[in-house]
Amino acid sequence: MAVVTTPDDRAVLESASVQALLSQIGDAVRVTDGTFELLDEQAFRTRALDLLAHAAALGEDDDVKDTARWIIGEAGSALGVRPASIHELYMARGRGEISGFTVPAMNIRAATYYTGRALFSAAVELDVGALILEIARSEIGYTEQRPAEYVAVLTAAALREGWSGPLFFQGDHVQINAKKFAANPEPEVQALRDLIREQLHAGFYNIDVDTSTLVDLSWESIEEQQALNCRLSAEFTEFIRKHEPKGITVSIGGEIGEVGTENSTPEELRAYMNGYLAELRTLSEKAGREYAGLSKISVQSGTSHGGVVLPDGSIQEVAIDFETLRTLSEIARKEYGLAGAVQHGASTLPEHAFGRFPDAGTAEIHLATNFQNMVFDHPALPGDLRRRMYDWCRENLADERKPSDTEEQFIYKARKKALGAFKRELWELPAETWEQIGGSLRKQFAFLFEKLAVTNTRQVVQRYVTAPERPRSGPAALRIKAAADDWDLSD
Repeated sequence: MAVVTTPDDRAVLESASVQALLSQIGDAVRVTDGTFELLDEQAFRTRALDLLAHAAALGEDDDVKDTARWIIGEAGSALGVRPASIHELYMARGRGEISGFTVPAMNIRAATYYTGRALFSAAVELDVGALILEIARSEIGYTEQRPAEYVAVLTAAALREGWSGPLFFQGDHVQINAKKFAANPEPEVQALRDLIREQLHAGFYNIDVDTSTLVDLSWESIEEQQALNCRLSAEFTEFIRKHEPKGITVSIGGEIGEVGTENSTPEELRAYMNGYLAELRTLSEKAGREYAGLSKISVQSGTSHGGVVLPDGSIQEVAIDFETLRTLSEIARKEYGLAGAVQHGASTLPEHAFGRFPDAGTAEIHLATNFQNMVFDHPALPGDLRRRMYDWCRENLADERKPSDTEEQFIYKARKKALGAFKRELWELPAETWEQIGGSLRKQFAFLFEKLAVTNTRQVVQRYVTAPERPRSGPAALRIKAAADDWDLSD
């Protein structure tokens, strides 16, 4: 995995000019009046993408960012790397046509281009097609990665490593904040609608709607406990169906219990699904059209996000209830036609656990924290940078520290929130640093792909999934000829 842009290239981009960006990649692509032409694929993959990814994430001018993101998207479309929905693959699994693997859904928080390159390097070698790239509502904030940036940067990483095929971008935990909802429901619901529209526009065609935060255990019956979760899940499903691009059925996930709570039960799953389907039928009849429902369902089987941190900063080993996963996955498939159950909060599990998820029929597994941990704890990460990130946590997040937290527990839980503040410094570490960190990440991705049995899944993905072209007009900077000084390349 060779890395990155050179300091000279970066200096050009710091001029915050579309002209500078286009001139630097002029040997690889031609952009004229909002049209894109690939001139030299080799030059584009080996150098231009490094520049474009850097500009897409760190460009100081909005026109530079938008231009870089648009070029990456157009190149991806031309080279067969496009956002897609995994819905049809999951429906095939619900019908029993395919089985035997668990799709990894990976949240990339730190230095996304380089972590993504490690991911796709392993995926290409192992012929992996079934993988998901996701980011949660909370992560968008503290990592400073809006959906359009996330799609562009990871598309660039895929292209750089020679990947081809559909890319499954997913909105993880598109989640209602229970406190805000209780205080004033409509602004919180509208905030999720706005996020969903932004995600759809960017190319997120897989969305996990999480209204499980509103499950009310004070009610006597499980049906009453799940009622609000059912209704809002159905309403968000309708919203997504009304706004999804033509020709795409977005894969939607539901959730019956927040991660870190009591393990889910068959009764809860049936109460949620029956209530959800009833609500969705009512909405469909009212609209005069049939809305496609969920493709999977998230359950709780013993994990917590990030793991349980012990006083010395290590992670407590967790016992996953694989029988719960097996039972709920079977009910989801046989009774409701879904792909199966989804396991959250799994990246910090012991290595011996991962091979058991495919055996239990788990449809999807969410992996996040350990990739971030590998960056923070890698010996190649400069010690001074790590210290400054931890000092930033102490200075800016002191109010999040619990009285019972040791220093190690506080830092472990808080350090992810320093990723946005130090985003540029992480991206611009020396090439040799990312060679070392990337090598370790690549091994971990390969290990997970093999244990989750998604090696050699490219063909099965291609059998069920299509990623239609979505031509988009170029950004304003490429269309406004009045900005003549930005087009005068004679200097």
